[in-house]
Amino acid sequence: PFRALQNHMASECAFCKIVQGELPAHKVFEDAQTLAFLDLNPITPGHVLVIPKEHHEWLLDLPIQIQGPLLETVQRVARAILKATNAQGFNVGMNNGRVAGQIVFHAHFHIIPRYAGDRLTHWPGHSGDERSLKDLCEKIAAAMEKR
Repeated sequence: PFRALQNHMASECAFCKIVQGELPAHKVFEDAQTLAFLDLNPITPGHVLVIPKEHHEWLLDLPIQIQGPLLETVQRVARAILKATNAQGFNVGMNNGRVAGQIVFHAHFHIIPRYAGDRLTHWPGHSGDERSLKDLCEKIAAAMEKR
């Protein structure tokens, strides 16, 4: 039942349709396991999405076998973006879940070139008190799953 549901989700997925050639994309890189293409709504010029070709909804679904090749593609494409755009840096981001801003439910990394004066802001930081930080650290450490 789970595999059937996953196959149905993949058949409706815009990124899977790009992989299958059913939707167009400005592909910048492709290999056996990954695909990189320009974002249709770029945050800055050169904004690229890197996806696994196999459908997985988010980071927590990615099998260990694809994680290395996926990160290798992110790194390779980021280098190419820097060369091609003369960006001074880049952000790599991944939205996981609707509340985190995920719109397409196929795992993907954003590589966003950064330019001096691009007016993008960084996440606001909030200082935590030592007791709260210690309590949260203990809860997360206790929740860690064994591999």
